[in-house]
Amino acid sequence: MDVERVRGLGDLLTAFQRTSIQARNLGRCLEVWENALTDRRRPTILLGLAGPLVAAGLRKVLRDLVDWGLVDVVVSTGAVLYQDIYQTIGGRHWMGSPSADDVELRDLYLDRIYDTYVDELKFEETDRAIGKITERFPRRPASSREFLGFLGKQFDDPRSILATAARRGVPVFSPALIDSSIGIGLTLHYQANRGRPDRFILDAVRDNYELVQILAHSPRTAVIYIGGGTPKNWINDGIVMANYAFGREGEGHYYALQLTTDVPHWGGLSGSTLDEAQSWGKISRTATRAMAHVDASIGLPLLVGALWDRRRVWQPRSRLVFDWTGDQVEIGRA
Repeated sequence: MDVERVRGLGDLLTAFQRTSIQARNLGRCLEVWENALTDRRRPTILLGLAGPLVAAGLRKVLRDLVDWGLVDVVVSTGAVLYQDIYQTIGGRHWMGSPSADDVELRDLYLDRIYDTYVDELKFEETDRAIGKITERFPRRPASSREFLGFLGKQFDDPRSILATAARRGVPVFSPALIDSSIGIGLTLHYQANRGRPDRFILDAVRDNYELVQILAHSPRTAVIYIGGGTPKNWINDGIVMANYAFGREGEGHYYALQLTTDVPHWGGLSGSTLDEAQSWGKISRTATRAMAHVDASIGLPLLVGALWDRRRVWQPRSRLVFDWTGDQVEIGRA
């Protein structure tokens, strides 16, 4: 590693490819992502998000991924998207301390996310705002993709992940949406409308059907996993569902990379290797893949910064256009 020869993040991560341990793995992640971006078969790139990414200061990094066209579909925990909305309506994340007196913080209505504080009263305001906004959504069943697209259109915030996805036409799914503060807002909406036959219903199974169509219509797919959890499992399961529902023949995800701090020997999904997923047919036998055991607050800005620094490699890249009619989609190119 010769830092005197490094002229930016692109050079740094390229140099990482000739080092060792997690630096080499992170450099390999850059290589895998660039391969997916430059593949002539135009893979559909799915981004899975888990962990306190907005609290970690990565909101703009995630927004830029969507805005620059580095990903085509987003699958996220509800918490990441909720904290995006929280900031859109004026909430803030403050630098704190992991050794703070949490009982005192409770008295001050400050919630702690490791070394970051958020405003409990602003959280409540956000929950109630989501409940009220839901009143404007059509009173019928809908997928998380349709509901989150609607939410994104309610905010004129150029820094927002959801608003940018809505503007760019990038589908955003959250298969465990109710396991978040967005779910609290939806519960308030349910309480105000319970017993009514014409109320909004979150249809989680429709999420599956919509994802399966995207996979079935894609000549090749790539997956970017930041953390693990439900988004990783759900995107991988989509390959199995596509085989069952649409008779999709052939490979699993052709490109795959993951940043995680978990490890495989506990048997959990977040730390399971991408090789393990090959046994399920979820990752292609011949997939180009890389896995770096690194904190996303460190690894993701380095990786995305390197992609931007080396944008001459992958620009221009055509955007996918998703034309939804109910739960049916046609996919074209801009």
